[in-house]
Amino acid sequence: MDDLIVRPAVPGDAAEICRLLNAVDLIEIGQEETDSRSVEADLTHPEAALPDNSWLAFRDGTLVGYGLMWDDSGAERIDMDQYILPEHQDAGARLLDLMEAQAVRRAAGNGADRAVVHMHLNVRPTLDVSLLTGRGWSTVRRYNVMTRPLAADADTVPVPPVGLTLRDCADEKDRRLAHALVEETFADHFDHQTRTYRQWLDDLGPDFDWSLVWIGSLAGAGDVAVLVTRNDRAAHGWVGNLGVRKEVRGRGLAGHLLRHAFGVYAGLGRDSIGLGVDTSNETGALRLYEAHGMTRHFAADTWEVTLPVGAAS
Repeated sequence: MDDLIVRPAVPGDAAEICRLLNAVDLIEIGQEETDSRSVEADLTHPEAALPDNSWLAFRDGTLVGYGLMWDDSGAERIDMDQYILPEHQDAGARLLDLMEAQAVRRAAGNGADRAVVHMHLNVRPTLDVSLLTGRGWSTVRRYNVMTRPLAADADTVPVPPVGLTLRDCADEKDRRLAHALVEETFADHFDHQTRTYRQWLDDLGPDFDWSLVWIGSLAGAGDVAVLVTRNDRAAHGWVGNLGVRKEVRGRGLAGHLLRHAFGVYAGLGRDSIGLGVDTSNETGALRLYEAHGMTRHFAADTWEVTLPVGAAS
């Protein structure tokens, strides 16, 4: 470990980090799926605080590990990501030391007496999971990234059911409403962290395409559904949020919104679309996506550890 150099990331590291993440992608899912835009967005996010919350591990001048932490809760919940090349597990252990200590400091700064830390890892990760279990980490949830092929001749924008209209979010008023609908419809979902409108905009990024966000209005019930998608990922079109208010669930609205996304993205020339789903989601989202031809691309586990605030100096 003596030849390992660890330092914070800076925005200029984006290209090198992207190469590392794609090397991990190749091992874990069989193809490169990380694009430079998403890496740059992480490094330039207004809440990034890179000097304290990012770590790059170099060996012989080569980047072999990357860690990033953020604090959306303002309380005990802290989130982190770590990427490591499999032949450098000592670097993974070193990053875990540093990141756990920082998680405790962040929680303490929030006035919490413990840090509840979450990290998402592929079910077959490059990180040796014994490094986690030996520190008290355990899996608490599983997510599937699901994809579906698209074809312009087969996937057309469907006619809405009677009483349902969709509009995009070109207007600021509708953008605020879309945020409110996301917060309401995802409030009971595992790991959902409440975000203010300003924070949500920061998460979406400055060049976000609002023509690809729709609000569903149902006759007699008003604005009841939201569909947030993005077309700036290299691998697939992407559904970020699909939410329907509780009182109108079970009427086929979610399925229509999903087919709407299929049709729009096929029309944009995309050959596939993807999304992430909690396999234990109580709304039946996994069954919905499977029923509409989506299949598992890969799976990831949420790992969790609880650290007392006294654990770090």
